[in-house]
Amino acid sequence: MKKKPKKKLPIYTMSITEDGDSAVSYVALVDSPATERNWFAFSKQMKFKVDAKRKIITGALMVADLPIYRIGETGDEYYVVFPAAEIEKIAQKFFKQKNTSNVNMMHDPAKQVEGVYMFESFIIDAKRGIKVPDGFTGITEGSWFGSYKVDNDEVWKSVLDGTFQGYSVEGMFDMEIQDVSIEQEIVDMIDDIAQL
Repeated sequence: MKKKPKKKLPIYTMSITEDGDSAVSYVALVDSPATERNWFAFSKQMKFKVDAKRKIITGALMVADLPIYRIGETGDEYYVVFPAAEIEKIAQKFFKQKNTSNVNMMHDPAKQVEGVYMFESFIIDAKRGIKVPDGFTGITEGSWFGSYKVDNDEVWKSVLDGTFQGYSVEGMFDMEIQDVSIEQEIVDMIDDIAQL
């Protein structure tokens, strides 16, 4: 488990462009947080649900407006946030580029898997009647969920034995620094007081 940083850190808003190289290109099945590189790999937001009878896994691919702690290659610390509007663009581009079968294990490009494919995807949107699935808490409006069918016996065994517990997206993103909000300053002050 990563330690929570004690100092005020910059926050970057992540985005993509419709015509550029930025996009989510793969979804990894993971057991623990991934390492940030030139491209970004993000750890699971929570465990996925398993439907053992139908060999289906469902979970959050991206949670809107959730600050994700990162450590850069040079040791710099920061948060990244995916706004709901960007997540919708990311999901649309993911499908437009036909990436629904791009799955690997543990963010290892040499461990791409066959027989695992996304067949269902939705963005939480109360106005459209799309609600957070039962059993998931703390999921914000605009978060992206996906369900994968697992026809690969080796991968399915790793799901059932708990080796793989969630999703982690990877891709190229544009980053824009945000000002630290008053809300973040209050959270930092509370953390500082709690450590006294």
